[in-house]
Amino acid sequence: MKKDQQWVVVRVNGKIASVGADFRQLRKVAGHVAGLPFDSVSEITVKKIGMDDLAALSSVTRWEDLLLDGTSFQMKVWKRLYLLTHHQDGTPVQPDEGISLLSYSQLAEMCGNPRGVRAVAHAVACNPVAYIIPCHLIVPKESIDKILAIRSVAEGTIFKGTDLYLLDSIEVGEYEYGSALKRRLIERQLYGR
Repeated sequence: MKKDQQWVVVRVNGKIASVGADFRQLRKVAGHVAGLPFDSVSEITVKKIGMDDLAALSSVTRWEDLLLDGTSFQMKVWKRLYLLTHHQDGTPVQPDEGISLLSYSQLAEMCGNPRGVRAVAHAVACNPVAYIIPCHLIVPKESIDKILAIRSVAEGTIFKGTDLYLLDSIEVGEYEYGSALKRRLIERQLYGR
C-alpha cells in the first residue's frame, strides 16, 4: 500500500459520516448536517489519516458508529457491504475467513434484489465511507468469471490461483478515486498488505 495515501475522516457527534481520499464528501456531509435540528449537532471534526490508521479504524468500527445519509435501499446495500468485512458484532472478518471479491449481480442477489443490479451499482457508487464499507470489493461480473477461469486452470499448477486476480489483465471496475487505488485497497483488504 502506498505509504503516503491520506484519507479524510469526517465525524459528526463522534460518529463517522464520511471517509474519502479527498474533501468531496465534506459537501455531502454538510448538506446532511444542515438539515438536522441545530441543537442535535455539537461537534463536527475533519481529520486526515494514513492508510494504516484507516485499516485500524475499520477494525474497530461497528455499524452503529456510522452516521450515514442515504435511502433505505442504499442503507441496505451499504450494510451488506459492511458485513463482507465485519461480523454482525462489528469485529473484523480476517482475510483467511473468506473475504472475497463479488460482482454487482452477486451483491444484488445478496441484497434480495437480483434484478436490481443497476440500483445496487448506484448505491455502491454512493458509498460515503470508503474502505470501512468496502465498495472496492465489488468488481464487474466479467472479472469474476475471468478469476474463476484462471483459478480453475491454475489449480493444476504450483501457483494454485493465489493472487492471480490482481493481474493487470483483470479489470477491477470503476472507483471514485481511480482503479489503481482500488487495486491497492483490494490487496490490503484480502491480504492485509
